[in-house]
Amino acid sequence: MANLETSLKECLSSIEGATAAALVDYTSGMALGTLGGTKTFDLDVAAAGNTDVVRSKLRTMEHLGIKEEIEDILITLSSQYHLIRLIKGRGGKGLFLYLVLDSGRANLAMARHQLRKIEADLEV
Repeated sequence: MANLETSLKECLSSIEGATAAALVDYTSGMALGTLGGTKTFDLDVAAAGNTDVVRSKLRTMEHLGIKEEIEDILITLSSQYHLIRLIKGRGGKGLFLYLVLDSGRANLAMARHQLRKIEADLEV
């Protein structure tokens, strides 16, 4: 079991192309922990904004009667991937891991695989 700081550091060090990571509470929109980002990329603002993405998708699934769980949500930009992975189990309800990747350096399939492993080891 890894604590939050260790898990965020693992996101940035073990996932090729990762530039920022956060653990976010989508009920409040607050980032519980962040690592990375730049002066021009405010990770707290991005985390709060992606809370709306998660809430909207959950609402839409409810309206459609979809009973499945979201594994992750991918947003692709011209130079970045934004990966949102909802936390399951062990007190993770209402939380998601948010990862920003440089699309020129990242392997999306490997990033998803590694993020899944980090989620499994995360101690919330």
